[in-house]
Amino acid sequence: MVTRKSRAEIERMRRAGRLVGEVLDLLASELRPGVSTARLDALAEDHIRAGGGTPSFKGYPGINPQRPFPASVCISIDNEIVHGIPGERTIHAGQIVSIDAGAIVDGWHGDAARTFYVGDPPARVAELIDLTREAMLAGIAAAVPGNHIEDISAAVEAVAARVGLGVIRQFVGHGIGTAMHEEPQVPNYRTGRPGRKLEAGLCLAIEPMFTLGGYDTRILPDDWTVVTADGSMAAHFEHSIAVTDDGPQILTVA
Repeated sequence: MVTRKSRAEIERMRRAGRLVGEVLDLLASELRPGVSTARLDALAEDHIRAGGGTPSFKGYPGINPQRPFPASVCISIDNEIVHGIPGERTIHAGQIVSIDAGAIVDGWHGDAARTFYVGDPPARVAELIDLTREAMLAGIAAAVPGNHIEDISAAVEAVAARVGLGVIRQFVGHGIGTAMHEEPQVPNYRTGRPGRKLEAGLCLAIEPMFTLGGYDTRILPDDWTVVTADGSMAAHFEHSIAVTDDGPQILTVA
């Protein structure tokens, strides 16, 4: 079901979004060689709970009902696209690290992601990361009343097409509100269909996922971690936003 949010509800969502932005800022400051992904996850959970929120990922159901997501953030490394599970593995120099965080505050969700490189990235990797972020911002800029979902999708895909990056198709952006995943879906590629017309009060999570190779994926035996089928490196950026008469508003900033 697609629901438009009132101004008051958007402000409540902003509280959850601000907390998510703070978590990503915190983990960015702690991301260095030798830190364990479990340590980053613990810092994130502590910050979310101290801010009056609940980690929205922890316990979230997946493809296997017996294995809900066990952590508070997703940490995906190198060819892992999304849903990497934090654990005892440590971060090393020369790695791409994507961190996805979500929080619930008073029943409202915030969801955002950023990709980092530990050290000085090779030129092609730097381009991958920079253009994935640029594509997210292009998609956000297209989220204005009167446009359609396809306008967001086209804006995102156009950035990848400039230099031949792969655009993940199996996982897409989404509506967000009192549930983390609401309608409508927001593909990162042109579908040939206009999709829902954008109206003030519609809240979306816009999240391009690009690769240095193709768009095919596979899921690891942990039932969560999504990797590129060809082993190519991946990047992921995401913001939760509100469509308003004054233009798109990013909700997931500290």
